Amino acid sequence: MGGAASQAAGRGLALVDIVKGFGAAPILNGVTLEAGEGEFIALVGPSGCGKTTLLRIAAGLDMPDQGRVELDGRDVTAKRPADRDIAMVFQSYALYPHLTAAENMAVPLAMRRLNAWQRLPWLGPLLPGTRATAAGIRQSVRRAAGTLKIEALLDRKPGQMSGGQRQRVALGRALVRQPRAFLMDEPLSNLDASLRVHMRGEIVELHRQAGVTTLYVTHDQAEALGMADRIAVMIGGRLLQLASPETIYRDPEHRDVAEFIGSPRINLFQAEIDGLRHALVEGAVLLAGVDLPAGAPATIGVRPEHLTLQPYGLPGLAARLLRVEFQGAELVAHLALQSDDTPVVAKLPPGVALPGGLVSLGVAPDTALLFDGQGRRIRIRHAAPLRAAGHG
Repeated sequence: MGGAASQAAGRGLALVDIVKGFGAAPILNGVTLEAGEGEFIALVGPSGCGKTTLLRIAAGLDMPDQGRVELDGRDVTAKRPADRDIAMVFQSYALYPHLTAAENMAVPLAMRRLNAWQRLPWLGPLLPGTRATAAGIRQSVRRAAGTLKIEALLDRKPGQMSGGQRQRVALGRALVRQPRAFLMDEPLSNLDASLRVHMRGEIVELHRQAGVTTLYVTHDQAEALGMADRIAVMIGGRLLQLASPETIYRDPEHRDVAEFIGSPRINLFQAEIDGLRHALVEGAVLLAGVDLPAGAPATIGVRPEHLTLQPYGLPGLAARLLRVEFQGAELVAHLALQSDDTPVVAKLPPGVALPGGLVSLGVAPDTALLFDGQGRRIRIRHAAPLRAAGHG
């Protein structure tokens, strides 16, 4: 998506040093997140990590204990939700069941453009300016409906629509306001798998056309990887990394980020640091030039696609092949290290010859990731081909 390239200094949505707790339980611990103008940022993380709370604070539905919310460089922390020029799409759609799609989409415009007297059903149409304003609202609704291709739904009520149709109407209600920012809280989680994939494309296209800064909360990493300009990974109320999808996947800054992003999950091996600054797993040198002292706790991560299976006895990690799953474009092999039964998953191309029983696991060069005892990423000088300790 091209929104990130159009960022202008000071424009967009920023949450600065946000702290929030409920009772004695801290939810957000000094989170700072800046989304540039027209940028699409996906917030991901396990349940309870604080991503929805952060979104509600951006919308003005919750107040932070500390920190501020800025929109286009203006502090809007004290402003009511209706005064923030931010539109939110909820997981539940939040449509009024007694109103048609057109009436649901018109609600935010009516609240903004008509006063309390003009909104009265009998008196309002008789007051000066009401008819012209109402006509403008209907035109805006039709324009948004055309963008989302839901003109045929405008006279239906939510009970007469499918889940996907209700989601489009909820998006239309947000779009019709022409807000400065969109906030979306797991908007596709109630849809079936095939419809979710279709709606991803529609939301990306809507974002491309509107060019509006978007924060998108999801628990589905495939959504985040496929839709966002950047991904914000939140764990335990902290923002661990904010980067492009490719960087998050290939170059994580923390073990928790590496472990959360990716399916199947990254393989993690306990490593030993020797006096030559080598990182060893099962006695095999996996990394060299490690900036950790001998004996320091460390973990090495290897993505499933970066493992190869070789006949037992070749240089590598000794493992038992447990089972193989055929998944169309690839094979997923489930293994366990011979020494301690650490589970291992490898992704392999279909048709590859698989040795049975004991195998040797090879690691593609320059793909192993090193983390210290606190989970922080440790950069290395160079990778080393798998070899037995003491050989070079």
